[in-house]
Amino acid sequence: MLTASAALLLTACGGGADAGDSKDTARPSTPSGVTAQAGSATSVHVMWERSSDDRAVTAYEVLQRGRRVMTVPAGKRMVDVERLAPSTAYSFTVRARDAAGNLSAPSAAATVTTPPAAPDDRTPPTRPPALRGTAAGSHEAVLTWGRASDDAGVTAYDIYQADSRVHSVPGTATTARVTHLRPGTVYTFTVRARDAADNASPDSPPVDVTTAPAPGAGPSTAPTGLTATARKGGVTLTWTPPRTGAPVKEHQLYLNGKFATTIVWGATPPPGKAAYTFTVTDGPGTRYTAKLRARLPDGTWGDFSAQRTVVIP
Repeated sequence: MLTASAALLLTACGGGADAGDSKDTARPSTPSGVTAQAGSATSVHVMWERSSDDRAVTAYEVLQRGRRVMTVPAGKRMVDVERLAPSTAYSFTVRARDAAGNLSAPSAAATVTTPPAAPDDRTPPTRPPALRGTAAGSHEAVLTWGRASDDAGVTAYDIYQADSRVHSVPGTATTARVTHLRPGTVYTFTVRARDAADNASPDSPPVDVTTAPAPGAGPSTAPTGLTATARKGGVTLTWTPPRTGAPVKEHQLYLNGKFATTIVWGATPPPGKAAYTFTVTDGPGTRYTAKLRARLPDGTWGDFSAQRTVVIP
């Protein structure tokens, strides 16, 4: 094993008419699959499927009983509508907008009723246990977990991929299907429980899911078995480099989603696991996420490893 050390020091979207699109009069298709799930006594999570357009969809508008309440960029297909009233019925629709300002027809309505308020509840739910995941082909993953407990009741489970929320399901559910994934890619998922007072549980233990490769694609080039161990002043990573037919002498390290450094072995790396330690100067409670990818014999960078999260003690 070889060890190295180094010091490492819903938005609105403009969608006005574009002069180049002045002759564009085609409306985007109507968004489908709209769902609305109460996340707390004062918030609702709205999700929908992608719309199409002869040029491009630039934004989605979320409406509550015909009144626009949110606008999000075309790359997003979910949003939290907040500052709602407890114990109240709501109806939401979604419409797509293109660069010329053409609006699709509103989607079918999704109705939801917020739960009663719990103003004095400051106790978060317990951590969801026993998270498991399996790939459902090349583009989907199915997750299951055990029920969390809460003194006032769990209202929703939020699914996170690499620290970004990608899905929410009702508090009565213990399974979720995550779609629109890439073939032959490793994804790391966690689940949090939420109650009516918007208290969130700690993350569940993570689970890695690798989607099936696309037809004709070669084997994965991602490092495997990544672990991250935090101690005061540093984090140690261990992993197994991918099999490429030649020694892997370089890896790129990404911290918190951004490139941090290139790990280079000057000599031929030993077989088996590799290890790398980076020092940190941030205080206790600082959270880091880490992932790696290897330089392949043809000079390109391979697939990313699973992501690991650590907190400095």
